[in-house]
Amino acid sequence: MDKMLYVAMTGAKHVQLQQSTTSNNLANANTNGFKAELVAFRALPVVADAPATPTRAFVVDSTIGHDRSQGPLVSTGNDQDFALKGAGFFAVQAPDGQEAYTRDGGYVVDENGIMRTRSGRVILSDGGPITVPNNTRVAIAEDGTISTVPTEGGDRASQILGQLKLVAEANRNDYYKGVDGLFRRNDGQEAPRDENVRVTTGVVEGSNVNVVESLVQMIDHARHYDLNIKLMQTADQNGKSATSIMSLAG
Repeated sequence: MDKMLYVAMTGAKHVQLQQSTTSNNLANANTNGFKAELVAFRALPVVADAPATPTRAFVVDSTIGHDRSQGPLVSTGNDQDFALKGAGFFAVQAPDGQEAYTRDGGYVVDENGIMRTRSGRVILSDGGPITVPNNTRVAIAEDGTISTVPTEGGDRASQILGQLKLVAEANRNDYYKGVDGLFRRNDGQEAPRDENVRVTTGVVEGSNVNVVESLVQMIDHARHYDLNIKLMQTADQNGKSATSIMSLAG
């Protein structure tokens, strides 16, 4: 009875956590470049100090990563929008100053001429931030090369400013998703540039959250939660019944 109680208790707790994850996915169904988080249950045996044998099994919620599938490419006609074609990320500067990665394409130029994402992250090349001169028109090539052409004056020669740092996501275990929505390498290192990652402009990548599937998951989570609560109640009733029978026998 104790084992059933612990399994049901921890199961109910972690179903609630799964519900939070699914709710967060739904809340970001319209967030550009968002990758849905994936979760699953796993059993965790509890081992006593002496003897070293499993005494109980807990149910825990295990975050197994994110859905790597590409979201829909939505045409905007805006030259300042861009998206990655296929797997991969482009590099940005995280709040702690370290390199991180995202698929939320599109940029603005701040008052200092620094190219940033619309969420305010500094966009990085291999050499650091990218500075755009005043009175120029920016173009981004498929390989991420950024060039400008002056819009004023007689000299209209093209100038290369740098190249978006594009990195591959060959393996799901290479990256983890932080609470800020940015991706980072699991080994703590900066990812190398990958020349095979390509960019397309005038479009943005939408969220890959499947709204219908997420709503079905929320219903499923609610039913699993109710089932675990009923199991806890059953374990409690069985314990009371056993105690009553033992009292009568004594």
